[in-house]
Amino acid sequence: MNNNFLNELTVIILTYKTNREILFNCLNSIDKRVKIKIIENSQEFIKKEDFLNQFPNLSIECTGKNLGFGGGNNFGFKKIDTKYALALSPDTVIDKTFFENVKIYLNDKFEFSILGVNFYEEDIKKNGHRSYGYFSKNNIVKKYNETLIEADWIIGCAIIINLDKFLDNKVFDENIFIYFEDFDLCKTITKKGKKVFASKILFIKHIGNSSSIAIIPELKSASNRFRSWHWRWSEFYFYKKNYNYFYALRKCFLKIFKFIILMIYFKIRFNKEEFDKNKYSFLGLYNSIIGRKSFYRIEN
Repeated sequence: MNNNFLNELTVIILTYKTNREILFNCLNSIDKRVKIKIIENSQEFIKKEDFLNQFPNLSIECTGKNLGFGGGNNFGFKKIDTKYALALSPDTVIDKTFFENVKIYLNDKFEFSILGVNFYEEDIKKNGHRSYGYFSKNNIVKKYNETLIEADWIIGCAIIINLDKFLDNKVFDENIFIYFEDFDLCKTITKKGKKVFASKILFIKHIGNSSSIAIIPELKSASNRFRSWHWRWSEFYFYKKNYNYFYALRKCFLKIFKFIILMIYFKIRFNKEEFDKNKYSFLGLYNSIIGRKSFYRIEN
């Protein structure tokens, strides 16, 4: 295999107090000839020598504070000098055929801004229906060539990015702290008349929901509140930015009453977990509607 193309690729892994075993599994699946940079979205990566000693192709940098998904990745993109970046979630394992197959895309003959991959769970490789999709209801698969699908959106936990296509390596909208940043990126690209692609031959196993502090038992409730708040904030922001305010309001307004009714119901039922879920969904959506920035954070 010609290794020259590997010199133009860096794997960026954004972490935030990530489970060490999960991170080791991810790193072990990456070709040793590929540069890897972990961006720890906090002040300190604990015992980083354990990783640096085992992976000579690895470097680690800390952002100093949690910048969110988009901000953390953008921070990492500015720290590398390769043309291409693979933005990879730590709760993934790369298939052994990935780096052999990716070489057909990393050249000047194929121009792209972003390229999605095929995800599978356990040992069952799926045909990509979880990996990409369309904003319209007419979900007709658009075949670009034998290995590529043209899509409206691709999943954000593994995206190959051509950094030459982005000014100052700023890829994601940093107003979004978490959720919908992949949809937003794809929408931004397609609105400029460019194409979003998903590969049918690049496979990655996605464990899912294992890269965040949600795996820490004592922080599970706080994490659930965090997820509920940000999902609804980002949902409204996405629609407002990429369509218009009134379209976003039409899509989300009835959910306000839904959350209020469910809050009352679960309060009566003494179900604190479900009450909090709906309360923070309401608060996230409300704050997005009135134009407040995405401010809610977990203190730990």
